[in-house]
Amino acid sequence: MSTRQTDLTPPDSTVLRLGTLSWLFPYRSALAAVGLGVLIALITALGAFASSTGMSFGDTLNGLAGTGDPATVMLVRDFRLPRIAVGLMVGAALGVSGCLTQTLAGNRLATPDVIGVNEGATAAVVASVVGSSTGMIGGWWLGPLGAVGAAVLVVLCAGGAGSRGYRLLVVGIGVSTVVGAVTDLVMSRENDNTAGGVFLWTVGSLNGRDWSVGTPLLAVLIVLVPLALVAGHRLQLLRFDDDMARTLGVDLTAVRAATLALAVALAGVAVGIGGPIAFVALAAPVIAGRLSGPTRVPVLGSALVGAALIGAADALGRVIAPVEIPVGVVTSVLGGPFLLWVLFGRNDTPSASTPPPGKA
Repeated sequence: MSTRQTDLTPPDSTVLRLGTLSWLFPYRSALAAVGLGVLIALITALGAFASSTGMSFGDTLNGLAGTGDPATVMLVRDFRLPRIAVGLMVGAALGVSGCLTQTLAGNRLATPDVIGVNEGATAAVVASVVGSSTGMIGGWWLGPLGAVGAAVLVVLCAGGAGSRGYRLLVVGIGVSTVVGAVTDLVMSRENDNTAGGVFLWTVGSLNGRDWSVGTPLLAVLIVLVPLALVAGHRLQLLRFDDDMARTLGVDLTAVRAATLALAVALAGVAVGIGGPIAFVALAAPVIAGRLSGPTRVPVLGSALVGAALIGAADALGRVIAPVEIPVGVVTSVLGGPFLLWVLFGRNDTPSASTPPPGKA
């Protein structure tokens, strides 16, 4: 390999060759993915152990492996594991959605919970309880419908999802505020039983979530995450200016529309199942970008980091207080300082969601 070829290889990758075939292997991203996979496995075990039943950690591991006594296996596998799995998938969906919107807008603050997508999904689900006496929220599929409605409104008001990411962010904040106010108004007009029943969900909660929602969520992720990986590959070219991207053969309108649709669908499904869990879509891509390096859009890393954040926050919320704290409350408490770090901290290692110099 010549010196010039070596210089063209990204610093976080290596070229693997097999005869006439070659592959640019991102070893830094691969190492980060392996490490995050191990972390998620540990969080799963700790999440199954986190409870007030007095079960030992060894019994929990035996329950996960199916080698413990029948009662332990049933408790761990039928009651605890489904909730943990749903939390991990919700976190993955939020992480990927945040990565796509941040990269599309060229701004780390442009996440689904900031630009109104999550608020739209929340409003659709809350609207399903109007007039109800039970306080039971509607089906999870209402989340994507509300998210799509909010996203369409934001894009229309912003004049498109083009390179002017600051407009998307500002308009999204306005739409989020208005939709959130309407949601609060709807809840304030309901009886105490209905409002109390839906309040827990509106702060972000995995309570009672099992395979009845986990199975469709898994199906959605199997379809949308590979598409998001493809979109992320194309988004790497959009980090240059538009003229350069067109020269490289990128259909800007199609890539932006497809990326936004994927992000909205993932965020809507996640909110419909777990509620509007805050800050995960913001933090996951930033952390993943730090781990995988500045040369890639960290779609897979964002999914893994998002899963780890929700899994850890849910487990923490079940052990730090006598009464279970909803996962959305935990992420909000931890997310505040993280947001300040993003706003005021130095960016020595720019992430894939940061636009090149000179781009809005």
